[in-house]
Amino acid sequence: MSKETTDIKIEKLGMEAKPYDKVLAKVAELCPAAVQNGKVDFERLKAELADVVDENARETYEFKWVGKNAAMVEANKPIRKTLRPCKEESKNWDATENLYIEGDNLEVLKLLEEGYLGKIKMIYIDPPYNTGSDSFVYRDNYLQSEEEMSESIGLFDEDNNRLLSTQLVRNTETNGRFHSRWCSMMYPCLKLARDLLTDDGVIFISIDDNEVANLKKICDEVFGEDNFVDCIIWNKRVPKNDNKGIGNIHEYILVYVKEHSYQRQFLMPKDGLNEIFEFIDGIKKKKLSIEEAEIELKKFYNKKGYDRGITLYNNLDDNYEPWGKINMSWPNGETFGPRYDVIHPITQKITKIPDRGWRWNQVTFNEQVNYNNVQKRYDGSLVCGNIWFAKDENTQPSSIKYLKDVSSMLLRSIISLKSDGGVEVENIFDGKSYFSYPKPTKLLKFLINSLEDKDGICLDFFSGSATTAHAVMQLNAEDGGNRKFIMVQLPEETDEKSEAYKAGYQNICEIGKERIRRAGDKIVQETGKTDLDIGFRVLKVDDSNMQDVYYKPSELKQADLLSSIDNIKADRTPLDLLFGVMVEWGVSLSLPLQEVKVGENTIHIVGDNDLVACFDKNVSTETITKMAELNPTRVVFRDSCFEKDDEKINMFEIFKTICHWDDKQAKDNVRVM
Repeated sequence: MSKETTDIKIEKLGMEAKPYDKVLAKVAELCPAAVQNGKVDFERLKAELADVVDENARETYEFKWVGKNAAMVEANKPIRKTLRPCKEESKNWDATENLYIEGDNLEVLKLLEEGYLGKIKMIYIDPPYNTGSDSFVYRDNYLQSEEEMSESIGLFDEDNNRLLSTQLVRNTETNGRFHSRWCSMMYPCLKLARDLLTDDGVIFISIDDNEVANLKKICDEVFGEDNFVDCIIWNKRVPKNDNKGIGNIHEYILVYVKEHSYQRQFLMPKDGLNEIFEFIDGIKKKKLSIEEAEIELKKFYNKKGYDRGITLYNNLDDNYEPWGKINMSWPNGETFGPRYDVIHPITQKITKIPDRGWRWNQVTFNEQVNYNNVQKRYDGSLVCGNIWFAKDENTQPSSIKYLKDVSSMLLRSIISLKSDGGVEVENIFDGKSYFSYPKPTKLLKFLINSLEDKDGICLDFFSGSATTAHAVMQLNAEDGGNRKFIMVQLPEETDEKSEAYKAGYQNICEIGKERIRRAGDKIVQETGKTDLDIGFRVLKVDDSNMQDVYYKPSELKQADLLSSIDNIKADRTPLDLLFGVMVEWGVSLSLPLQEVKVGENTIHIVGDNDLVACFDKNVSTETITKMAELNPTRVVFRDSCFEKDDEKINMFEIFKTICHWDDKQAKDNVRVM
């Protein structure tokens, strides 16, 4: 046996979320000399970047608030937390790919960093609006630096010892740092959220007048001003009761993308198309002339109040199919379009050329026009293939587009949609009002559907009543999509006097989970589709699975050595340990799980052998051989599995032989905890 083989050491999993690792790795990759032993030498880094270091950076424009530096640090601060599975509160545990995570959203985002980095297609959040009268809940030790906490009131006991509270508290208008606390709560969450987005991903953030200005500045810094798309105005139609003399009927939705260089359009379905085609069928049955039918169609449009995206299609062909005339002028801008002669099919004279030139080149125009098939309409105009001409050459021709071919249009910056989310929730809970001001599912469907991606993951880390999950399931039922959701919600307690509390819902998470259960069942019942994913795995944030000695082995006392103390806390199950490893090693938390018995041992298999683990204290050679035969990507054992070095060496040799690994692969792929 070679010396290299006998020196093999099984590395331990870190079991600690370190968001800054990705930044450190990138710096080390680009400038190895500036990173030594996991630490950054800033002087050497500055030397490497000498020509581009801005010595006057501190004098540039910057959005500041009390606690900002602490908030920036908080985003990268490591945590020793884990996600513990809760099968009894889940739905369709074995089959679902959806997640419902209970816990502080900042902690959850850190725990998701490894497994979901660059994998979230869309994020929607409806964060607290910081109204003062119904202000947000936060953990106060996240939001201030050590120096700032020393200056704060009420953070010392009678012996002048500092109290580092982790209790949930409310931010009220009486706080001197009312807006600062809100900004400090949002900043680290958005910073981590950006990393989770795919390169073509997008985030939608609902907000109102109280913090929209501050939110815009934070997002400009976190996402970059170039990645700002728009601020959508949501017309809720019903005025708020707490307005200041003006009937306030709107909220905002800020839209940012991860990377603006990706070409994308945000689309929305044209509302009312089915109704329009039903109306036209009625006209057709009456056998009205095309002229009479077009008059009736225009009256119908006016009655319904459709916008230009619909009313443009007010012409009918001989089969009563609605079509519209599309302007062929070159759009406004610094450049001009091509100029060429277009001949009128009847007068044979040159038609009017647009001032900025044509939108199409001549080859494209010739492909669309058909001078051999000239159809004259009742008003004297002409249709030649896909080109419309006026009765003479004095009017610029237009291209023809049919309404049936344009089922969607650009998402509007003003959305007029009744805020009836409360009614939806009441209908789900048998007429009971358990949640205040939930967003309507129709609004979320508009936003989710605007991406034209039917397979992405939608994340909402201010889940509330779980409207986003409801909308994802409903939209999948309507268009056959396979979108997945991840809901994150702090288990904020409900008021003991509330209807929700009296009904047994002691925190907001209980309301959200029950809504998903009921909404999913209702969707299946109404659609008859039994193949929809209406389930979810419940995971809850908790302290690490590992004893403190795992992180500080040097502090292990002699008495502990004699008692052979275990690294793992006594109350943790194998499933707890498995999910802890999945979080640590960045394995998707929605992958299928299997258990295989080999003698007295249990092998846990995640996905397509993405991770194979055994947490029994005594692992047989037969079990190790079976694990190796699965040809796993990653392998984890309990640290106490191997008491002697020769047992570890034997384990490595089994994997090397069966999986065809070399020593490095064996070291990289096998861990203990």
